[in-house]
Amino acid sequence: MKSNAVFLIALAICVPVGLWGLFAPDTMAGSVLGFTTWFMVGASWWWLALCSAFVIFAAVLALGPWGSIRLGADDDRPDFSTASWIAMLFAGGMGAGLLFWGVAEPVTHFAAPPGLEGGTPEAARVAMVITNLHWGLHAWSIYGICALIIAYFTFRRGGKPLISTPLVGLIGGRAERGVLVGADVLGVVAVVFGLAGSLAMGALQVRSGLASVLDVPETIGVALAILAVLYAAYMISTLTGVEKGMKLLSNINMVLALAMMLFIMLVGPTAFIFESAVDTLGAYVSQIVTLSFRLFPYEGLTEWSASWTLTYLIWWLAWGPFVGVFIARISKGRTIREFCAGVILVPTLFSILWFAVFGGAGIYVELFGPGGLSALVADNVSEALFAFFGYFPLAGLLSVAALALIFIFLVTSADSGTFVLSMMTTDGRLEPPPTAKIVWGGLVAVITAATLLSTSVEVARAMATLGAIPFSAVLMLQVVGFLRALASEPTGRAKGDQVA
Repeated sequence: MKSNAVFLIALAICVPVGLWGLFAPDTMAGSVLGFTTWFMVGASWWWLALCSAFVIFAAVLALGPWGSIRLGADDDRPDFSTASWIAMLFAGGMGAGLLFWGVAEPVTHFAAPPGLEGGTPEAARVAMVITNLHWGLHAWSIYGICALIIAYFTFRRGGKPLISTPLVGLIGGRAERGVLVGADVLGVVAVVFGLAGSLAMGALQVRSGLASVLDVPETIGVALAILAVLYAAYMISTLTGVEKGMKLLSNINMVLALAMMLFIMLVGPTAFIFESAVDTLGAYVSQIVTLSFRLFPYEGLTEWSASWTLTYLIWWLAWGPFVGVFIARISKGRTIREFCAGVILVPTLFSILWFAVFGGAGIYVELFGPGGLSALVADNVSEALFAFFGYFPLAGLLSVAALALIFIFLVTSADSGTFVLSMMTTDGRLEPPPTAKIVWGGLVAVITAATLLSTSVEVARAMATLGAIPFSAVLMLQVVGFLRALASEPTGRAKGDQVA
């Protein structure tokens, strides 16, 4: 009965939004932008403090006495190799986003850093640090905590892989059932909107890539056609199951992404890229505490914080339920310490290197090369990556490879998102029925189409953060339930190495 309630209530919320966007896209776009901006500006302190607390919490879990607890029975071991596990983390978490913003964000901040003159060496350093704040420890700590809680209650406590499971027994009384249903519904809504916004941005980038490679017109019809092909691909993938479809696509993606990064690293300004990586890592680590609590109230840049830092943090919260459930699904058998290292530290280090290669090379073009890239990015952020390739040899081949990579990343994200939505609305079934996947896969496509009709990246970003605002309250309750459960764990021995 509970799963039916979650399914029906979530549909009742998501379907009208999709129809609203299809029939009145401008009105929906204005409402979504207004709602999210009001919440981010009005409660900026809360969002930054909350997300920074997740970084601290993850560090305590990894380094403290709970780190040896295994996500499963004490004698369980991981189902996937470490390489495949890491590959699936990236593909499901932020693969397409790294491609979309890899050049665009550092170059944008370089041209217009908060509180500084743009286009200077100091602006370049600030741009790289800000970018890594948005894509580093905070992002992956949010994912990690969401995933860790679900994995713990599912594989160690034998519960269902649902958003509501950590809340069981926390409220008590007659109100508990309503709270549990509400938690699952908010999780579903956050996933649907977060996924739709991200897929819309990806479709816009693919459209820009096709315009660059094949001179395809950048019309709304082309964007919708891309979405139709994407829908067919991710439905085929999700219906084949996570072990086959997701694992294969994720491994292909990692090989392509690494090959592209190595090519830019070798044919581009190699020394500058490595210097940028080391410099950025040092600046990021040394400033992480200040950056984690900085909102620019004295400079009058609260709206900048809202449109960049807070939008990202809430975006990661929006993806938290789906990426969290998905990461939990593939992380059985790992210890909490191993989990935190794999889910938080490794992706953060890779992200720093990724932005040093693409963003660093983009800034090099502006500082020491022919320039002109920041103007291209400002004109159309979706074209940033393909405009960047124009400064390197084999630009056409790079653009084709990037298109393939973006498309596969979008398929893997939509695949895992559809899988998680189906699982969340079928009472946590680890192998949800095909009918559920078809319903949610179709609804995500409809809301993505509605977002595309706005023709704006800003609306897509706002849509991606829409569901996270109410979900943050649920996440706080999950943390309380998790701490209560950990209090009953014996921590005087290495639980990952001994059997109780």
